[in-house]
Amino acid sequence: MTEKTPPFEFESALAELEALVNRMESGELSLEDSLAAFERGIGLTRQCQTALSEAEQRVQILMERNGVSGGIPFNAEPGE
Repeated sequence: MTEKTPPFEFESALAELEALVNRMESGELSLEDSLAAFERGIGLTRQCQTALSEAEQRVQILMERNGVSGGIPFNAEPGE
């Protein structure tokens, strides 16, 4: 029997990553627990980076389909 992997939820992964960082920064974890938390954090970071890259690609495709060329810089002031 094959187990199904639940769908990836970016916000949940980000919240878990933040909780892991807080636990590690508290200094209350053992070395073994800290390493396990670090390993889990690396996995979550990779999943989040992948999700962001996929979202960026989807936005780019949608912009191209609608004839929008280039992007708007995040630091640009409205009307520039």
